[in-house]
Amino acid sequence: MEMPIPNAFVIDRKADIVARLQAVLAPDAVIHEEHEVRAYECDALTAYRCPPLCAVLPSSTAEVAAVLKICFEEGVPVVPRGSGTSLAGGALPTADSVILGVARMNDVLETDYANRFIRVQTGRTNLSVTGAVEEEDFFYAPDPSSQLACAIAGNIAMNSGGAHCLKYGVTTNNLMGVTMVTMEGEIVEIGGAYLDSGGLDLLGLICGSEGQLGVVTEATLRILRKPEGARPVLIGFDSNEVAGECVSDIIKAGVLPVAIEFMDRPCIRATEAFAHAGYPDCEALLIVEVEGSDAEIDEQLSVITEIARSHDPVELRESKSAEESARIWLGRKSAFGAMGQINDYMCLDGTIPVSSLPHVLKRIGEMSKEYGLDVGNVFHAGDGNMHPLILFDANKDGDLEKCEAFGADILRLCVEVGGCLTGEHGVGIEKRDLMGDQYDDVDLEAQLRVKDVFDPKWLLNPAKVFPLAATESRRAA
Repeated sequence: MEMPIPNAFVIDRKADIVARLQAVLAPDAVIHEEHEVRAYECDALTAYRCPPLCAVLPSSTAEVAAVLKICFEEGVPVVPRGSGTSLAGGALPTADSVILGVARMNDVLETDYANRFIRVQTGRTNLSVTGAVEEEDFFYAPDPSSQLACAIAGNIAMNSGGAHCLKYGVTTNNLMGVTMVTMEGEIVEIGGAYLDSGGLDLLGLICGSEGQLGVVTEATLRILRKPEGARPVLIGFDSNEVAGECVSDIIKAGVLPVAIEFMDRPCIRATEAFAHAGYPDCEALLIVEVEGSDAEIDEQLSVITEIARSHDPVELRESKSAEESARIWLGRKSAFGAMGQINDYMCLDGTIPVSSLPHVLKRIGEMSKEYGLDVGNVFHAGDGNMHPLILFDANKDGDLEKCEAFGADILRLCVEVGGCLTGEHGVGIEKRDLMGDQYDDVDLEAQLRVKDVFDPKWLLNPAKVFPLAATESRRAA
């Protein structure tokens, strides 16, 4: 993956830059020794690595503002970082950049149950937001598979979703307001503790902007009452295509499950060995969960099971207890880690119309044979957010490049059928050179001009989202 040529002037002035940063932060909040910054050389897209100039760990919005003001004055690129779980290279540094990590900013600032919101610092992990309100029978809906580790900052940057996004939406549907610091060090408030704000929808612009426009330090999040109950059902099939047809039919029937998750045989085997979730031995598995009162659950599942039976499932099994349900979801949440135990892989993220699932799954299988690389499929089938896992050997010359080419073809296929390049992982560096496959020059120029307004020196999160040539020309202007 090509990266920009680092600014030698910035690198030569490292000692002066570090000294300025140390003057505004705690002694242990500036990490600059060569062996220490290695911890920040990559995120979860570990195929690409580059140690940063240094890393800083501020503890407050005011400290973030001080850091950004210094970097703006010095012309130093800044890479915002939550927990480093990005699968698209969203937090990959450049050699002349400062990593700005928000991990120390993890406090709950305000909780309002009457108005159903919580305000937190964005270094707080996704799952711990629910942990802060669950004693009052509330929860925070977006639930990425990495929710135990991923930070709210990264969730906002990538507009993350999760298994239950079919019913509750993704981050943008549950984000009410943010405190953001611009590259110049200005602190701005966008949105707030109410349903909607007047004027331009800047909150919708910030959510999903991948750290290109500012650093979000605080977030006001919507919290919801826990449902009365929930129950998943496992549906096994003899082929991926038939499972895809079943998903399409469930959606067409007007039933709204809280989640419809898909796994194929490679993922089922790896996950079962890892989590012992009790999954059936089949080619494709759907986990369909509904929620509500017992009567509502029974009514919804009766419709879903009738549809499933029309597709001749090899197994159809409802969860019988809370413990069994927990095992089923543990397996799904562990899928990426389980696959990592058996093979190197690259996890893709594209979105397609649900009606295109059978065709796309069939075509991915055909491309797998053409490239000679196996694929494991695990994804949010209800909203068409696919996560093909392309298996390759990182120690075999040419395998990574072949994997990248295969992945690019899958993402182009998503666009061809009316979908898009990403659902929740973002563009990062992984898909930046594919942006031209989804957007024409006019569309891209409009996006570049928005970046110009918020970050005129193009110092925030360099080499991400936009084709590198466009980024470099903007930086040189």
